[in-house]
Amino acid sequence: MAAPDPLYLLPTPAGAWIASAEATADRLRAFIRLLLAQPASPPWRDPDDAFVRRLGQLGWVQFLAAPRHVSQAPFDDALRGYLPALSARGSALLADAHGFHLASSGFGDSAAEALAALSADIASLHERHRRSLKHSLGLSGSAWAMPDAAGHSQLAFWPLHVGEHRFALVTAGVPHLNQPELVDLVWLLHQRYGPLAHPAHHGAETTTR
Repeated sequence: MAAPDPLYLLPTPAGAWIASAEATADRLRAFIRLLLAQPASPPWRDPDDAFVRRLGQLGWVQFLAAPRHVSQAPFDDALRGYLPALSARGSALLADAHGFHLASSGFGDSAAEALAALSADIASLHERHRRSLKHSLGLSGSAWAMPDAAGHSQLAFWPLHVGEHRFALVTAGVPHLNQPELVDLVWLLHQRYGPLAHPAHHGAETTTR
């Protein structure tokens, strides 16, 4: 009897987020980061693997009938293409740890530069108070937001950790992080900046939709 066709593993948006929201490592994050280090979603040939099945049940990974691949499209173009879907307003940007914006959508140049610089200051502020926030208030997250009087997000800053690199995803309006584009964005960053990234991957890349 022929063996059944394998399923292919890819993180869900929730899985991509949990793997990137903090720099700390545990078994869950290590496994998802290993998936993101692959240029194509790897096959899952062992349906008896209880750990992987549990990750699927919890919504951290998804099982695909066919593999997804990383394409050769320009890196900057790919980033700009993923950003609009992550915000209700279509306005989002990605900045590095030094406050330089790598790509943006829906913001003018001056606004993007200002928000990128602000993201670095917020990250520094959070790092200085991280221990007291966690131990005194029980807050382990590191995202920050500016709400309106009704409590709706006007602007939010989301950390993305990839290897030794830290990025900030900035979204205007209601964030839409439960989107395939978040997986694509995080996957792309891991391909270029992750600890297992091959030197050849430091050129232009994106994820094939």
